[in-house]
Amino acid sequence: MTALPLRRLFLLLLAAAVLAGAWFTPMDRAARSQVEAGLQRALTAFAAARALGAVISVAQGTQVEVTPAGVGLSFAPGQALQPLNELVDRFGAVMLAASVAFGIQLLLLNIGGHAVVSALASAAVLLWVALRWRRDAPSPRWLQPVVVGLLLVRFAVPLGALANEAVYRSFMADDYRAALSTIERSPDAVIGSATATPPAQDTGFIERIRQWAKGLPDLKSGYDAILSAASDWAGKMVRLIAVFALQTVVLPIGFLWLSWRLARWAVQAPSRQAPGST
Repeated sequence: MTALPLRRLFLLLLAAAVLAGAWFTPMDRAARSQVEAGLQRALTAFAAARALGAVISVAQGTQVEVTPAGVGLSFAPGQALQPLNELVDRFGAVMLAASVAFGIQLLLLNIGGHAVVSALASAAVLLWVALRWRRDAPSPRWLQPVVVGLLLVRFAVPLGALANEAVYRSFMADDYRAALSTIERSPDAVIGSATATPPAQDTGFIERIRQWAKGLPDLKSGYDAILSAASDWAGKMVRLIAVFALQTVVLPIGFLWLSWRLARWAVQAPSRQAPGST
């Protein structure tokens, strides 16, 4: 088969693929479902971070008070948890940013799937195919970037969302579930570990001092247990941050670049066919 029939076959296949993808919406529905699943995962992680931050804040604010001889003394050993509280706050902020990123993807899916965008992309591709049908047919210089841009607007986000979710399920789903399970169980490790039982007011002064002093080692051991477990929490938070950074920054940019290169190749390919007889 000579070059011209091959080129025309390529143009027909490309036009058919674009028209089918632009107007049949199973791809859009599947992509929206995958993005919504990612948004739900990010919101779940954000809620777990807020719950852990709340109980750490309560433990951090725990004070031990004693008033020997009418002189008030107050200790706040929970301030040792301040670095951990800041870490959880940063983690929650990242999860909120990931939720926003998934929300932006949903908006872009709605824009790209609109009938106006589909109509513009179809018209631009059909015009480009008509002008490329004959080898010597001139085409406006502006048409090629317009076709590439409309193809990206229509197809880059849904295709990227489907590929993104496929990568997540293949390589990151287990890490996400294990890390989130640890974070969700973490508040139980804090509750009850950093609470001090105040001495009864109806006991004598010496007895209250003894009860207060007796409770200090238990309180200290509770904070030590929280800080010891925090090393594992930090590692899990870093794993979750890595998962969502890949899903909302690295992979979308990579798939967008790949879609751009593919669209450019598809538009430029017919003009690069080797010359042949007609």
